[in-house]
Amino acid sequence: MTIEHQGLIVIGENLNATRKIKGSSPRILKEDGRRGLPYTDLSGTKRVLDLTAAFPEDPKEHANAMIPYVAQCFRDKDLRYLEWQVHSQLKAGAHIIDLCVDEMSPYPEERMEWIRWVVKAVQAMTGAILSIDSSDPLTIEAGLKVHDGKKSRPFINSVNLEEGRSVLHAVAKEHGAYLAGNASGRSGMPYSAQERVDNLVELSKQMDAHGIPMEDRFLDALVFPVGAGPEYGMHYLDAVRHLREMFPEVHLFGGHSNVSFGLPNRKVLNDAFIILSILAGCDTVMADPLMNPPREYLEFRLAAEALTGKDDYSMNYLAYHRSQQA
Repeated sequence: MTIEHQGLIVIGENLNATRKIKGSSPRILKEDGRRGLPYTDLSGTKRVLDLTAAFPEDPKEHANAMIPYVAQCFRDKDLRYLEWQVHSQLKAGAHIIDLCVDEMSPYPEERMEWIRWVVKAVQAMTGAILSIDSSDPLTIEAGLKVHDGKKSRPFINSVNLEEGRSVLHAVAKEHGAYLAGNASGRSGMPYSAQERVDNLVELSKQMDAHGIPMEDRFLDALVFPVGAGPEYGMHYLDAVRHLREMFPEVHLFGGHSNVSFGLPNRKVLNDAFIILSILAGCDTVMADPLMNPPREYLEFRLAAEALTGKDDYSMNYLAYHRSQQA
């Protein structure tokens, strides 16, 4: 079972419990002493995700508070909002829906219970590929145990060289999962392009040893916010270029929207960085498909490959063009 796409794979990142909205955002609806996030459900009915309980008790703190709206959706088990988030991402062009509950609890047993609930709830809504995303291998395994492989193949996000994570190679093989591997090393985060490449080369050797097919591998060179270090963008892009030369068959991606964290007008920065990443060799994007619609990136990638001779006789470009006229 392969991922059906026309030249660019999109991982929708919007169901991560880390996602927050500022309390003073104009998107927040204030009514009758309550606060919430308006949306229109799949039937066309206007609804509000109730965020009142997520705001601080002191009203003076409301404006600057960062409100964990996805976590609140999970806590309230708001299936309407969850379904809207899933289908809005798929409609916008996502092929894979990332699910992360790590922020729900510091306790492993509670995290495992949350991922079980989220995986089962989302699989009741869609047959799309689900990425079970956690820094804790036990949480990933818990999600995989309730995942229905008859609906879709699972996606593991992610393995790396950190102690205790290597077990996920065997877990991926057991469950027939796509496997993401990130560039974190044994001593922590990488601090250069070369360190990213070295870590992912070593990780790829581990994947070789466990028989993970090349086409099932997604290598993540790790995107850091450029607001925290001006060199971080180029570290990622340089690593992607080297990795693409070394591994022409694997999928290359990153958490592309991380690059703009803490800066204004994030959409513009994300757009530019995703285009630069595609030019460097990424064939997969992990971002908010509502903020940054992926169709533009797909068309850019197909055009760029035709113009640079990577698409013989523009065959992929022409096939896409015909598909849009059908």
